[in-house]
Amino acid sequence: QVQLVESGGGLVQAEGSLRISCAASGRTRSTYIVGWFRQAPGKVREFIAAINWDGDYTNYADSAKGRFSISRDHTKNTVYLQMNNLKPEDTAVYYCASVQGILRPGNYRRPHEYSYWGQGTQVTVSP
Repeated sequence: QVQLVESGGGLVQAEGSLRISCAASGRTRSTYIVGWFRQAPGKVREFIAAINWDGDYTNYADSAKGRFSISRDHTKNTVYLQMNNLKPEDTAVYYCASVQGILRPGNYRRPHEYSYWGQGTQVTVSP
C-alpha cells in the first residue's frame, strides 16, 4: 500500500504562482511513477504531468507545458507541482496518484492507469 497526501493548495490571484506537494509513504519502490491530475466542478479528471522514480523523465499535458513543472525530492519522499502564471481556469481540486511502472512517452496519462490516489488539494485562482 502507498499513502499519498497533497498539501499547499489555496487561493491565489491570477498570474500568481503556487507550489503544491504530494508526500508519499508506505511501500514506495524504485519503479513508482507519480502523476498530477486536476478536476474542476462538472469536468472530468485531467492529466497534468507525471514523473518517474529517478526524477529524470517527465511527461506533461500540452496545456501544462511552459507553466507547470513537476519534480521530486527523494530525501523527503515528496513530489512537487510548481504552477506559474496561474489563470482562473486552473481552479480545480488537484490530485496526485502513483503506480508501479515505467514512464514512457505518452503513457500514464489516464486516471485508471494509477493505483493509489491522494485526497486532493483545492487550488482557487481569482481573476
